[in-house]
Amino acid sequence: MPKLRGEAFWRETLRSAHFVVAPMVDQSELAWRLLSRRHGAQLCYTPMLHAQVFLRDANYRRENLYGEACPEDRPLIVQFCANDPEVFVQAALLAQDYCDAIDLNLGCPQMIAKRGHYGAFLQEEWDLLQRMILLANEKLSVPITCKIRVFPDIDKTVKYAQMLEKAGCQLLTVHGRTKEQKGPLAGVASWEHIQAVRKAVNIPVFANGNIQCLSDVEECIRKTGVHGVMSAEGNLHNPALFEGRNPLVWEMAEEYLEIVQKYPCPLSYVRAHLFKLWHHTLQVYQQLREELAKVKTLEGIVDVNRELKLRCQEEIANQKEGEKPKEGLPFFHWICQPYIRPGPKERCKENGASGTEKGVRGKRTLEEEEDGNSELLSKNKQKKKLRNPNKSFDPSLKPKYAKCDQCGNPKGNKCVFNMCRGCCKKRAFKETADCPGHGLLFKTKYEKSLSWQHSQRGIQSPEMSQRGEAEMGEAVVLKEPGDSAV
Repeated sequence: MPKLRGEAFWRETLRSAHFVVAPMVDQSELAWRLLSRRHGAQLCYTPMLHAQVFLRDANYRRENLYGEACPEDRPLIVQFCANDPEVFVQAALLAQDYCDAIDLNLGCPQMIAKRGHYGAFLQEEWDLLQRMILLANEKLSVPITCKIRVFPDIDKTVKYAQMLEKAGCQLLTVHGRTKEQKGPLAGVASWEHIQAVRKAVNIPVFANGNIQCLSDVEECIRKTGVHGVMSAEGNLHNPALFEGRNPLVWEMAEEYLEIVQKYPCPLSYVRAHLFKLWHHTLQVYQQLREELAKVKTLEGIVDVNRELKLRCQEEIANQKEGEKPKEGLPFFHWICQPYIRPGPKERCKENGASGTEKGVRGKRTLEEEEDGNSELLSKNKQKKKLRNPNKSFDPSLKPKYAKCDQCGNPKGNKCVFNMCRGCCKKRAFKETADCPGHGLLFKTKYEKSLSWQHSQRGIQSPEMSQRGEAEMGEAVVLKEPGDSAV
């Protein structure tokens, strides 16, 4: 059959999907995808797979895709991270029979992506991306799609999207944040960027970012004109988000655990999902939070989930008429609801003001070092303070170190090049020099090597001369007196 493209691919293969579950590392596994599909999700992505590992490791392929084949789990898009056209396409060829499209991850902003040189850290390498998508579009029997993050500049983002479309991308997911917007600095996603991309390209576009409930989905589609909306964090805290309802947490948790019994996955995945689902309740019941973190079996996780349910039901039974949710939550903590990630300053205030006074477990506080007075310290620094009450964490009192001339790290006090050890080692090796301060003796060792080679040649010379004299003596003895040439 001919490969469908663009709108036809979205309409027929993806069944005009509007509600999409994002690719999430260790979180969008088969069991969670099936739960999400039961509650309104129309399209799911696998977790990001590493193309090079997928290509070389049969166990990795079985554990992450082949062993998860399930008729209910379609339509499905497999996402890869890669930075080599051949490796990407070879891995995609091994996966294409198990999915409806292959997605290239160009949106991961994490440090591991920077070290591995993939995800959002490829967004400036347009020639490489063109080659990857062109080759995939030529070799694969399923369409190639991309998930990207935006540039600060809208025009550059639009040109980026158009370049991917021209190379052969058949569907584009646009996360409306830059690669620097992550963690507590995530901020608000720009729907303006997404709208501009949607107007500039002729392929289907999915939006990602700022999705906490169904009304957000509807508003996003109305404002940007996209074909569908992808959710990650919102889906993890409320799998029924696309149904437009907020169920009791234990209903979702129990249903998920039942699916896990049929389609097993690593215990760490299950634990992480329950931490998300029970997030607000675990701030109240700290002991059960610790038990959930330590439990070693699926049965143990089921027991903790049951205990959390009983605690919540008891709390509901003792609830006073007209009582409202605490901590500024829109619903009571036993109801699935979004988690709004606080910024650095908000997190600091939240932990300092309400963390211990109200019996609610606060996350580790961040240091307030703007004015040099750090009253709020991390747990680790608080322990150090207990051991040594006179210890100060004021950055203004920290010793000032002279910097390396090359990289800016602290230099060695006795370094002959005024560099840190790493830079000093490179220079000393290049110049065959010594640096006693760092214990680097390239020059000394080289001179010793030359001296040894010279001495070896001196030892060999007398032996050679003695051997030559012996051979001459033998020749004289063999020649008898009176012999002469004829």
